[in-house]
Amino acid sequence: MSENKSVNETVVSERAQHFLKALIERYIKEGQPVGSRTLAKDTGLDLSPATVRNVLADLEDLGLVSSPHTSAGRVPTITGYRMFIDSLLTVQD
Repeated sequence: MSENKSVNETVVSERAQHFLKALIERYIKEGQPVGSRTLAKDTGLDLSPATVRNVLADLEDLGLVSSPHTSAGRVPTITGYRMFIDSLLTVQD
């Protein structure tokens, strides 16, 4: 999927949005790709890293995150950042 294509938030599950937010916050803080085990701990949800990987795969299919290489974790894309910023602006309104 192209990064220029807009992704409607209704297409992304609430859980996936939660993981996207956690991933972006961690990535901004550390500047490193974020792995599924880290996200499982950061979110406080009782989910296995494998479940988190499935959610991240869905986010990757939507063009919201990408993987620099096979086992590197994920980083947000421009589209992912845009959705994150839009959600912050919506909360502020």
